[in-house]
Order: sequence, then C-alpha cells, then structure tokens
Amino acid sequence: MNTQAQRTDVYQIITNRIIEQLAQKVVPWRKPWTEAGHPQNLITKLPYRGINTWLLGSLGYAQNYFLTVRQATAIGATIKKGEHGHMVTFWKRQEKTQDQAQHTSEKEYISVLRYYVVFNIDQCENIPETLHTPATEAVHTPITLCDEIVARMPQCPAIVHGKGGAWYDADKDEIHLPKQGSFTSSESYYCTLFHELIHSTGHQSRLNRKEIVEPTSFGSEKYGIEELTAEIGACYLNSVAGIIDKEFDSNVAYIKSWIEALRNDKRMIFYASGRAQKAVNFILNVPHKQEADEVLVQEGAETP
Repeated sequence: MNTQAQRTDVYQIITNRIIEQLAQKVVPWRKPWTEAGHPQNLITKLPYRGINTWLLGSLGYAQNYFLTVRQATAIGATIKKGEHGHMVTFWKRQEKTQDQAQHTSEKEYISVLRYYVVFNIDQCENIPETLHTPATEAVHTPITLCDEIVARMPQCPAIVHGKGGAWYDADKDEIHLPKQGSFTSSESYYCTLFHELIHSTGHQSRLNRKEIVEPTSFGSEKYGIEELTAEIGACYLNSVAGIIDKEFDSNVAYIKSWIEALRNDKRMIFYASGRAQKAVNFILNVPHKQEADEVLVQEGAETP
C-alpha cells in the first residue's frame, strides 16, 4: 500500500527516469511509437494520456499494449519471471486532512499524484491472441492527416508563410512560418507548424495560458515551460498524424537545459505535460466532458 511519502516521491521517481534518458541523449517524448501503436490498455482499449503516453511509448516494445497484474490474472495470463513493471501516474481526488482543511462546514478536497504498475504484453505469457493483433505498417496518408488536424482546430489562428523564421505572434494571433518549399521535407514543415499551433492554444481567447498571456522574457522559467509544453504537444500531434521529425538530432544544448530545469523542479514535467495534453485536446476538438469521462473510466478499470 502506498504511503503519503511514496505518493509524493512519484514526482521524483518519474523525473529521475527522464533525466537518466536525457543524459543518454534520448528524448523520451520524441520517441516515435507509430509502428507499435499509441500506448493503450489491452483490456479497456483506452489510450494512455498525457505524460503516460510517452513514458510507455518510449520503452521500445513491438506493440504498445499494457495491463495490470489483476487484469492479467483475470484472463488467465501470467507475468514472466524476472520482469519489472512500469509506472502509470494518475491524479486521485481525496478529502483534506484536519491539518490541511480550512475548518469550514463543507468538505475540502485535494488532488494527489499516485501511480499503479502495468506490464507490456511482451512481458506476459498465455495472453489470448484474440485480445490483440500483431502490429502492422500504417496504411494512412500522413500529410493528409496533418492537414485534417489543422482544419479541425477551433478558432485556428492565421498561418502566414514567407518569413525567415517560425514563431507565434500572440499580439496578432498569427503563426509565421517560412515557405513550405524551404523545408527539407513535408514532415519537417508539419512538425514545425504543430509546435507553433500548441503555442497558439495559450492565447487568451483559447486556453488563456499564463506562459503566453503574461509578458515572458527569453530564457526565463515561464519561457522554458512554454517551450517544453509546445515541444511535448507537437510530439503528441506527430503521433496522431503518424509522422516523425527525422531532423531532430538530440541537440546537446536543448538536452542540457532540460536536465537542468528538471533537476531544479521535479514537478515541471507534469505541469508541462498536462498543459500539452490540454492544448492537443483543444486542437483536436475533444469535448471536455468526454475527456474527463475517459480518464475516470480508465483509472477505475486499471487501478489495482
């Protein structure tokens, strides 16, 4: 049973894992999972969300199906000897203690970060073949999907081509990009566009994200958080569209700055990932109630 101290340490456990990967020049949220499929629970078929998407997607399994020990037992499967599980984080709403509460007549609640453990199907034995199908090569047209994602976005900002760089102008609510022909590949163009689209969701007319709305100086903490949010959000959209930014070369300067930021704030990656997921949901026009219902169903089905 998890103690309060163990629950609090989830921040540090996950952050340490990410720092270890970055130190090896592996950027976990840029790990492509298009061939293995979006990480999802084997039994409920619900996709993992937010930080869990790339925590599980970066593990390198052939198929991104996961399940808990309880779920494995229910279908007659077993975990292979010597296999270690993987953490999945979630927020649990619980009543405040007497020390935490403001001593009002109404009950008060807080959200506590907790986790449970899942195993990939490759770590299991005797899983019925009818529950999963072998991974196959995607048969969609990625660039068409990219255009559909942009077209689906509510209140999409103006996209202006022809400038020498790429940026989002919050004052004019415009995305500026070089001409499409100046990119080395179509994938590179859309990866850049997705990055700026994530920035644009912070506009006051959309998600009103303080890192965009409030004045921010280059190199500041707010600037770093917003860039990490856009970086992770763009990678989510890349996965949805089935494209990979092949030009990213594990830039040492980026990795060094991320490691430093994560060491200074163990909660930063959760903060940025949460905002990235909200930005992606806005762009994909996911209804808020549907999003909340999916999370509740998944947690209830998977939590041991």
